[in-house]
Amino acid sequence: MSIFRLPILAFILTVTSLRAGPSPAEQKLAEAIKSPDLSVVHLWATWCSNCQAELKSGGWLKMVKNNPEVKFYFVSVWNGGDDGRAMLKKYQIADQPNVMILADPGPRTGNKINQFLGLPLSWIPTTWVFKGENLRYALNYGEVRFPVLQEFLEDSKSEWSHKGEKASGENR
Repeated sequence: MSIFRLPILAFILTVTSLRAGPSPAEQKLAEAIKSPDLSVVHLWATWCSNCQAELKSGGWLKMVKNNPEVKFYFVSVWNGGDDGRAMLKKYQIADQPNVMILADPGPRTGNKINQFLGLPLSWIPTTWVFKGENLRYALNYGEVRFPVLQEFLEDSKSEWSHKGEKASGENR
């Protein structure tokens, strides 16, 4: 009987570890994006060449300064819990009033996390635009083009309604 208990216990421990709850960074962000304001969540790492290129171009600093009403969350992932603050400071982003810097503590299973805030995460940099809790845009694969991101912010400020049009199903 005890021979069977050990594999069952190992299975239960494995399943429990796979279901680990959200990281402290995810918990903070889940609350923060509930705000009716626009939020940009940028997942990145200091070692990532694409992430470095975005910073070196000055695009992030310009975005942050040109959009003071938007909250920007720089979340370092796949980076062993390092938040990357030193690199963000080097590019003058860390001390901006509308920037919050967070770090995911590291892999929860396997080599790296594969989702964040319940959304898939397969590449960095990844940039998401939220209004309230609603994801408005997801840029999931590589460097962001900052004029496109600016347009996404402008679009996200709208209510996305077709005012003056009848709702579908109404007689015209």
